[in-house]
Amino acid sequence: MREFTVPPLVTSPHVGGLADTVFADAERDPGHVALGRRDADGAWRDVTAAVFRDEVLALAKGLLAEGVRFGDRVAVMSRTRYEWTLFDFALWSIGAQPVPLYPTASAEQVFWILRDAGVTACVVEHEDHAMTVGSVVDRLPRLTRLWQLDAGAVAALTAAGERIGDEVVHRHRRAVTPSSPATVVHTSGTTGRPRGCVLTHANFMAEADNVVARYGSVFRSRPGDEAATLLFLPLAHVFGRMVQVAAVRGRVKLGHQPELTAAELLPALRGFRPTFVLAVPYVFERLFAEARRTAEGAGRGEPFGKAVDVAVRYAEARERRAFGLGPGPGAALRGRHRLYDRLVYAKVREALGGRVRHAMSGGSAMDRRLGLFFAGAGVSVLEGYGLTETTGAAVANPPGRTRFGTVGQPVPGTSVRLADDGEVWLRGGQVFAGYLDDPKATEAVLRDGWLATGDLGTLDADGYLTITGRKKEILVTSGGKSVSPLPLEERVRAHPLVAHCVVVGNDRPYVGALITLDQEAVTHWLRMRGRPAPEWTVLVRDPDVEAEVRRAVVAANTMVSQAESIRAFRILGGQFTEGRGLLTPSLKLRRKAVEEVYAREVEELYRGRG
Repeated sequence: MREFTVPPLVTSPHVGGLADTVFADAERDPGHVALGRRDADGAWRDVTAAVFRDEVLALAKGLLAEGVRFGDRVAVMSRTRYEWTLFDFALWSIGAQPVPLYPTASAEQVFWILRDAGVTACVVEHEDHAMTVGSVVDRLPRLTRLWQLDAGAVAALTAAGERIGDEVVHRHRRAVTPSSPATVVHTSGTTGRPRGCVLTHANFMAEADNVVARYGSVFRSRPGDEAATLLFLPLAHVFGRMVQVAAVRGRVKLGHQPELTAAELLPALRGFRPTFVLAVPYVFERLFAEARRTAEGAGRGEPFGKAVDVAVRYAEARERRAFGLGPGPGAALRGRHRLYDRLVYAKVREALGGRVRHAMSGGSAMDRRLGLFFAGAGVSVLEGYGLTETTGAAVANPPGRTRFGTVGQPVPGTSVRLADDGEVWLRGGQVFAGYLDDPKATEAVLRDGWLATGDLGTLDADGYLTITGRKKEILVTSGGKSVSPLPLEERVRAHPLVAHCVVVGNDRPYVGALITLDQEAVTHWLRMRGRPAPEWTVLVRDPDVEAEVRRAVVAANTMVSQAESIRAFRILGGQFTEGRGLLTPSLKLRRKAVEEVYAREVEELYRGRG
């Protein structure tokens, strides 16, 4: 199949902007619990639609009082927290455009985005962020105002706006149209400078409203449940922003969690008790790894392994039944599944707060077996696919008909087309307006209404899309063999000891790989074998560790021809991190940077070999 379309379920409004929902909801149902917010003691408190509207209005008046005007761009640099959502809707209420910044961004990254977007004011979370902005402010003449959340920014702005009448905000809000720019979100910059994607109010409406209409059933674990989600994705990423907008427009209770560490996230999930969550595959990988290590540490590693196998086979049987290819799980399998549900799967669900039965995953590919395990454990992970340029998900697995290992079908109102070379093209109301002040770059990706994504994929007969790699990342060996690194890397990474894998081999005689280890997993693996963890520089040359990694490489090589297989690999002592410039803030590999930093190690893969 070369093209597949799913018609829209919701038509975007012809007037108004994103902030209108806040005011309309408060008017219609002022007592509706719109958000959850932790107080100073860490307890969750309800925020009603009326209270949220009043806070948005008060902050919007303060922004006007401090000189923010219709069309101005205001940067927000913070972790995921309640105040970010408050600022977004306050800025949209007066026709201004928030520009997100990752809280981990370097001074030069901050400078580039603030200058590129022509930002006139900036909101930061704490003093470190203020110092980062302050270090480049002399090169940003348009930046004239800076507010710090942890220094009372919201209270100060609210006080400043007391002299402004409510109607002034409403006049600004009524001037916003669906075609007005809502935000400028910069791409992650895996291959170069980030580009500012101009996303309109209509883009968010088309995306959020159709997702809510199609996936509304997944938001509630059971009939009558109050739909709630805990947002721990970074709001600087388009996925997080889309979730925020969809929650407010879809009347889903929204909570915020700034830290992704297990020590912080797991208690927050238990306290907030969401009915569904949205995350990147890394989160599900860590949850699975933590469950496995806990079981092994308690001497229950073998039963856990059997439970995983039963969950996978159970989910596969249900998958086949959903597509008319089988009768579903047999009696014996159902019996074993019930047993492990009490012993293992219930604990996995409890780690997510106890009420989660559905989750959505995006940002990168999820291993098919991992998705099957969670589905078998009672948490159906619906994998999707999208870009900053598509305001989040353009494709996602539908509830009840998940095809694991694919990213699903187009969300309602979206079309997918495969170009002659296999490139994925997308069209729909969520496709962006273009790159900020860069018509040449815009023309390069927008073709007669279609967005050329740069990703390669396949479409099956039912319109399910599978991403197979990126055009710019295809390797061509000196023998002329084209190799897509992504499937090999994902298979190697499936081994619990592996953190990252980068496949190399462009203009080389064969394919090689640079591999980093998961330090926590390796320490646990050694402890289970009664071995203390040696110095890390010694560990990367440990023959037992190398043998385990070799097994992962051999398993990956079974997927491809001999000419495409990994013939040499090197275990690295360092880690690929954002701080070293080797990962983007959304945890994507910066391949060119990795190969530059580890140029000597790459050369050693080929030295003396033919």
